[in-house]
Amino acid sequence: MAKTIQAIRGMNDCSPTESPLWQWVEEKVRSVLQTYGYSEVRMPIVESTPLFARAIGEVTDVVSKEMYTFWDNDEQLTLRPEGTAGCVRAAIEHGWIYNNEQRLWYMGPMFRHERPQKGRYRQFHQAGVEVFGIANPEIDAELILLTARLWKQLGIFEHVTLQLNSIGSLEARQNYRSALVEFLQQHIDLLSDEEKERLVKNPLRILDTKNQALQEVLNDAPKLLDYLDQESREHFSQLCDLLDAAGIQYEVNPKLVRGLDYYNKTVFEWVTSALGAQGTVCGGGRYDGLVEQLGGHAACGVGFAMGLERLVLLVQEVNKQIALPSAVDIYVVYSGEGTTLPAFQLAEKLRTELPHLRTMTHCSGGNFKKQFKRADKVGAKFALVIGEMEAQTQQVVVKDLLGGAEQQSLALTDVVAYLKQATQ
Repeated sequence: MAKTIQAIRGMNDCSPTESPLWQWVEEKVRSVLQTYGYSEVRMPIVESTPLFARAIGEVTDVVSKEMYTFWDNDEQLTLRPEGTAGCVRAAIEHGWIYNNEQRLWYMGPMFRHERPQKGRYRQFHQAGVEVFGIANPEIDAELILLTARLWKQLGIFEHVTLQLNSIGSLEARQNYRSALVEFLQQHIDLLSDEEKERLVKNPLRILDTKNQALQEVLNDAPKLLDYLDQESREHFSQLCDLLDAAGIQYEVNPKLVRGLDYYNKTVFEWVTSALGAQGTVCGGGRYDGLVEQLGGHAACGVGFAMGLERLVLLVQEVNKQIALPSAVDIYVVYSGEGTTLPAFQLAEKLRTELPHLRTMTHCSGGNFKKQFKRADKVGAKFALVIGEMEAQTQQVVVKDLLGGAEQQSLALTDVVAYLKQATQ
């Protein structure tokens, strides 16, 4: 027997029993985004490596440690580790945002080479939103209100908390960086080797350390909010006022900086305690200089991304009784000489005239008992039965598998009208 081949570590399959929940979550995401008037874009999963180095930052963990990169002839390519850089590249290349506002969304796989754990995989899926050309804090607020609406649709709103911060302008962060480095150097003995490396390359990332002793010391560290430029202060204040007026509760977290270099001003995360250590459900913020940094005309931007694996896990964790639609509404059962053709014709007629119902034809042979067992297994609501007598008399037996109503015989011409009424 040949040796079996298994999936690559950290890249998971989604089974037929799991996919209905994924489809339900994805449909909720699409529905809310359409409610707000956002338009879908689709980008390749492979991009030129310099795109991510320039956008995300060469000293970030993503670029320096986690990217899947390979050579294609003389060009270095990377499987996308996140969606913003590719969306900005596409917007510049096709002129979507030149003197124009755009509110865009996308959904698909991303790739990072990191240690797999529950809800965190090497191939993972994100839904993301990018808005270009709007500088006002109103759009920051809209994105947060949009995500809050989605959490309510998914039934997880009571289990997530909004954390908010402003990281100001590049100049403000540089001033703060100097003050933070000076403070941390006084506690150098508490820093791990990795944190000492970050102290040189990207000290703001130390603010979200998991080192408990260092976390306590950081409570006395300089606060980024104290170093903000006036424009960023006003922007953040207006955002908070809008969220207050909308009744959105939030925590101002001065240690929240996000992990990618392109952010400025507003940064936010929705976090949960229901998934253990992997608590971030959604994160985003402003990146007003990124378009120009990647070669486009200056245009402000703001967006967010949510990991669908964690979102699905959270929905499962807090919604134990979530009602998902069954894969099949109607199961067509047939057995005996001359029954195959009318069974197939009936199934196709139902798919044409009742497309909102999911109709499955048995196809596998066997007696009626075996076929009914299969209909029960797939969760069908109705079985339509055609035996030799029904085939000769142009009849069909309708059996209610879930409602308990008595079975009845109908003329083939009356089946559509009956099911249309019965499934309203």
